[in-house]
Amino acid sequence: MITVRPANERGAANFGWLDSHHTFSFGNYYDPRHMGFASLRVINEDKVTPSQGFGTHGHRDMEIITYVLDGALEHKDSLGTGSVIRPGDVQRMSAGTGIRHSEFNASDTNPVHFLQIWILPETEGIDPGYEQISLAPEAKQGQLRLVGSRDGREGSVTIHQDVSLYATALGDGDAVAHTLAPGRVAWVQVARGAVSLNGHALTAGDGAAVSDLDTLSLTGAADGAEVLLFDMAA
Repeated sequence: MITVRPANERGAANFGWLDSHHTFSFGNYYDPRHMGFASLRVINEDKVTPSQGFGTHGHRDMEIITYVLDGALEHKDSLGTGSVIRPGDVQRMSAGTGIRHSEFNASDTNPVHFLQIWILPETEGIDPGYEQISLAPEAKQGQLRLVGSRDGREGSVTIHQDVSLYATALGDGDAVAHTLAPGRVAWVQVARGAVSLNGHALTAGDGAAVSDLDTLSLTGAADGAEVLLFDMAA
C-alpha cells in the first residue's frame, strides 16, 4: 500500500527569514493524522534567508539528520563541533542526554535550502554525538546510495535506530528499485524534481508511506529528481 502525503497539504510557517513546510506535526502545526511514520517523526523543508538562522537551542533523545539541497548551513554545538553543511553532505546529530546547537545560513548573499529530519532513537539517554559525511554527485546518480544506517555500514552516518536511509538522484528515465524485507515499511520523500513511485506520480515536497509491498520502483521524470528513501522497522 502506498499513501501519498502531498506537498501542498503540509503544515507551513513563514517568519520572513524562515519559510518552512512540515510533513508531520511540528511547532504550531498540529494534525493528529500526521504525527510521524514508524520511527520517523519530523521532515521539515526549510529555506533560510542570508545570514539568518536558528539561535542556540536544546534537544534531547532525538536523532537529527540535516540534508542540504542548496546553499550552505553553518552548525555549532555544545560538543564543540563546528562545520558548514553543503549539498552532498549528510549530518547526523544525536541529542541523547542533551545537546545545544545553532544553525545559520553561512552566506550573506544566498539563501540556504535544506531538509531537517528527526528520527526517534531506539534507546533514550545515549551520549550526544555528531557525524558528517560528504558524497560526490556521482555517488547517488542513478543509484540508491546508503547515507545513514544503524551500524554505519558502507560509510554511512550511524543512526541509533533500525533505519536505513538512502539518497538517489534520478535523471529522465533513470530507474532504481528497493526490496522491503518482511516487517519493514518505507517512507519516500521527494526533495526536488519529479518521480514515479510504483506508478504514483510524485513531485518536490511530496512524501509517501509504503507498507505491505515487496518492491519499490522509482523512475525519474523529465527534469530529474532527488529523493530520500527510509527503510524502517514497522
